[in-house]
Amino acid sequence: MFIKQKGFSLLELIIVIVIIGVLAVVALPRLLDTVSGARKSSVEAVASGYAAGVLSARAQWEAEARPSITVDGEKYNTVNYDGTNFWLTSSTAANGNATGFQDGYPIAVNTDNFNYPNSITVQLCIDLMDNLLHNAPLVAAVGDIDEDVKFSAEADSTNNKCTYTQLDSGVGHKFVYDIATGSVLVLLQ
Repeated sequence: MFIKQKGFSLLELIIVIVIIGVLAVVALPRLLDTVSGARKSSVEAVASGYAAGVLSARAQWEAEARPSITVDGEKYNTVNYDGTNFWLTSSTAANGNATGFQDGYPIAVNTDNFNYPNSITVQLCIDLMDNLLHNAPLVAAVGDIDEDVKFSAEADSTNNKCTYTQLDSGVGHKFVYDIATGSVLVLLQ
């Protein structure tokens, strides 16, 4: 009398393991490329939204006939964009000298119509990200990062730039806002 055994033979199990191994070798690189591509797309999308906010604030300023206020004899450009007051760049100072900036790009959040920024700071960069974007990702200074922060902010006061680095990419994808020209440049690693 023959007893019928249930289950897989050793040969069948080895074949299945080999097939799974081959699939893993083929599929894993594609999966990793997909994750890397998604991270690149994410930083590009945030940078695109940021650039749109910069240009929208400038367009609002143009549409309102370039509003400005005078503080201590100096004329400063300002605009209310989407419920937030912004200080904007000016190409000339009160004495007629060139400032190195193009007119009308956001330089800081205007909280009091009196304190125009005299240098670029990390907090200024954070405030710009928070107020130019709707539903901005959480951004913090390099020393204040926790697990919820998606971007770190750095200020370059010498070159008038804000740099935002994506933290979850692990490779340093970033974008740079050049306040002097209003341009936003994406740097993918």
